[in-house]
Amino acid sequence: MRLSNKGDAIKVTDTFIPFYLKVSVTFIILHTMLKFFRSCLIAVLISVLVSPGQGMAYRSFSRPRGAYHITANTALLWDPASNQRYFDLGADREVFPASTTKVLTALLVLENLPLDKFVMVSPHATQVPQTKLGLRAGETFRVRDLLYGLILKSANDAAVVLAEAVAGSEGKFVDLMNARARELGALHSHFANPHGLPSPGPQFTTASDMALIFTQALKNDFFRQAITFKYLVVYSKEGQRFYLKSHNRSLFLNWKHHVFGKTGYTIEAQSCFVGYIPRVNGILIIVVYGCRKRWTDMKYIIEHYGRIVL
Repeated sequence: MRLSNKGDAIKVTDTFIPFYLKVSVTFIILHTMLKFFRSCLIAVLISVLVSPGQGMAYRSFSRPRGAYHITANTALLWDPASNQRYFDLGADREVFPASTTKVLTALLVLENLPLDKFVMVSPHATQVPQTKLGLRAGETFRVRDLLYGLILKSANDAAVVLAEAVAGSEGKFVDLMNARARELGALHSHFANPHGLPSPGPQFTTASDMALIFTQALKNDFFRQAITFKYLVVYSKEGQRFYLKSHNRSLFLNWKHHVFGKTGYTIEAQSCFVGYIPRVNGILIIVVYGCRKRWTDMKYIIEHYGRIVL
C-alpha cells in the first residue's frame, strides 16, 4: 500500500481499493457459505429425526384415530319403555355382580321396611370387609340413613345391618333376594350376600338381569332421588356423624348430562355400573361389567349408540 501526501490531504492510491474489495467480497462469500451449510445441516437433522429409519419406532401424530375399543366384557344400553336394545355386548353373559348387588338389596329394604324405623347394628355386621361406614355394634340408625350409606358410599356394613333388619339374618335375606330376582324375570342371576363381595357360594348376574332389577328400583321415589346425590351427611341416633360421597364419578365429570346409578368393583368383577340417563322421551338404562375404562366406555356407548351427547 502506498500513500501520497499533497498538502493537508492524504489520498489512498489506486492499489488499495482493489485489495479492500477483494477482502470484503471474500468475507461475504464465506459468510454466505457458512449460512448455507448450517441450513443444510439442520435440514438433514430434521429429516433424520422425523423420517422413519430402519429399526426405528415411528408414530405419525397426524394419523386419524381408529374406532374406540370398548373395554367392558359385557354391556347393555336399553330402553325399558320400548324394550329396544340400542347396544348389546354379551348382555346375557354371566358376570360377577360386585356392588351392583346393592340395588337389589335396596329394593328389598324399601319394599319391607319403613324409612324412619330405627335398626341396631349387630356385631356380625361390623366384621364385613371394606368398603364400609365403620359402624359400631349397638349403634342405631334410621333405615333411610343406612340406605344412603348403602347407595352413595356402597357401605358393606350398612348392607348387612339392613339385611338382618328385613329378614332376621343375612342368610334368610339372600333367599329373599334370589326369590325377588326371579319374580322380576332375572332368571340368570344368583346372589350369595347383600353386598356383592366374593363368597364361597356362587353369585352371578347378567347385564340384562341387572337392568330389570334396576328398572324396578327406579320406581321407588326414595331410590330414584338417592342416586342423584353427590354428598350427604347422616347421623346415628347416638349422634355419630358420617360424611357420604357418591362413588358415581360421572356425577363429578364435566358431562352435559348426568348418568345416575350404582357402581361396583371387585378383582373378579372389575369395574361395573348400572344406571340410567334421562332423555326427552324417557330414559335409557346403561349397564357395563368387567371394564378397564368404565366411564370412557359408558360415555362412548351412550353417545355413539344412544345419540346423547355428554
